[in-house]
Amino acid sequence: MRALKNVIAVELMLGLRDPMSAFFALGFPLIMLWVKLREGNKRLPGGALLVDATVPMLTVFVIGLAGLVVLPATLAQYRERRVLKRLRATPASPAMIFGAQWAAHMVLAVLGTVLIVGAGVLAYGLTAPASLPLVILAWLLGALSLGAIGLLLGVLAPSGRAATVIGLGLFFPMVFMSGAVIPRESMSGSMRAIGDLTPMAPAVQAIRDGWAGNGASAVTLGIMVAVFVVAGVAAVRAFRW
Repeated sequence: MRALKNVIAVELMLGLRDPMSAFFALGFPLIMLWVKLREGNKRLPGGALLVDATVPMLTVFVIGLAGLVVLPATLAQYRERRVLKRLRATPASPAMIFGAQWAAHMVLAVLGTVLIVGAGVLAYGLTAPASLPLVILAWLLGALSLGAIGLLLGVLAPSGRAATVIGLGLFFPMVFMSGAVIPRESMSGSMRAIGDLTPMAPAVQAIRDGWAGNGASAVTLGIMVAVFVVAGVAAVRAFRW
């Protein structure tokens, strides 16, 4: 456990020292929040205030950036630079490497989420979550499911650059179709139907439900668990030093 904590701490420091990783995890979501609300805190078709929909949505945006873009690129770069070959000579196991990488990148996502929520409260009068435990549970399951996909991408990608390209290729369509950038209330029926097929959509729906106090959907939460298990098992089996 101590070794795992040390690896997580090192990975987190490396991530914070990388200007691009730090900007996309901490700065870019704040810019997105300003862009979405620069014309005022309007009400959406369902009656919710724009800020009360936008902040929960952008928390998934942050998770997606960390899990689908930064995480796989880091893991693929480690293999490309033969860092994993060196780790093979240590007691580190694939599970420890995966756990450390996931935890370090999700700490960045937590910091980004805190900044977004804080900005929403201070600048736009964000309403407190109606069910904080459900919001936290949904956030964690979203981080696990999207992080597992990111680990799988990092294992399969031939290089860090390829992992970045693939991650971005998955991330941007997902955030626009799943409701992580555009509120689902503003989408057409066909766009919502397509977005529902993405692994990001359950996280968006569950966090927004928890924030609004609409209760938890066992199906939505179960989908995230299933994605985590399937992608996680596939990543472990495909792992190579």
